[in-house]
Amino acid sequence: MTKWSIGKIKEIKYWTNNLFSIILKAKVNNFFAGQFTKLALKINNKKIQRAYSYINSPENKNYEFYISNINKGNLTPYLYKLKINDKIMIAKNALGNFTINNVKSCKNLWMLSTGTGIGPYLSILQDNICFRKFKQIILVHSIRYIEDFNYLNLVKKIKQKYYNQLIIKIILTKKININNSILYGYIPNLIKNGTLEKDIGIKIHTNNSHVMLCGNPNMIKQTQKFLEQYRNFSKNLINKKGNITYEQYW
Repeated sequence: MTKWSIGKIKEIKYWTNNLFSIILKAKVNNFFAGQFTKLALKINNKKIQRAYSYINSPENKNYEFYISNINKGNLTPYLYKLKINDKIMIAKNALGNFTINNVKSCKNLWMLSTGTGIGPYLSILQDNICFRKFKQIILVHSIRYIEDFNYLNLVKKIKQKYYNQLIIKIILTKKININNSILYGYIPNLIKNGTLEKDIGIKIHTNNSHVMLCGNPNMIKQTQKFLEQYRNFSKNLINKKGNITYEQYW
């Protein structure tokens, strides 16, 4: 049974009409970077709860969550309307195995994400442990428009600190402006046709790579299927080491 803590909203960041972040203070137990928790509000005398990944590092006690507002959703429209100092329920204990704790050290860690699926990676990257465990980290983030990369400044700051270890590759699904540093298309297709690896200059190989997938279930399913069928990758389990770790966002 979920144990709850009452938190208080400290800050709200409205990125777009549909994307926002909330930062809150609360007394919760320690978590591992990449894990998620539950947020809840009482709406019409009913507790409505959903799972959201921590964005902040475990050391940062300002708990941050990156949220997509679903117009007819049962919870997100109410989260979107929260004000500073409003109360919110947060689960005391974090959940999930989308962490690097169970990932074997290797040369290249690939972080592939779509939309708000970048959330757990931001926590992992800010935790710094990953830069001691992997020689190279490749963050691939797929969004519709460049304006949707709301944490780009944060990622750039991390890259400044770990310049030689972090590679950032943006993929846009809507082609408007020509930019040589940005790829256009969908992650599974760009892996299948070799464009992503050619552009970055690193091969996704079982001998030196671990792939993390987070976000759209279709992206995860198609990418996992391709890597398993054509690259001999396998799912990473607690009791059986593999080289694919994933987290679906709906």
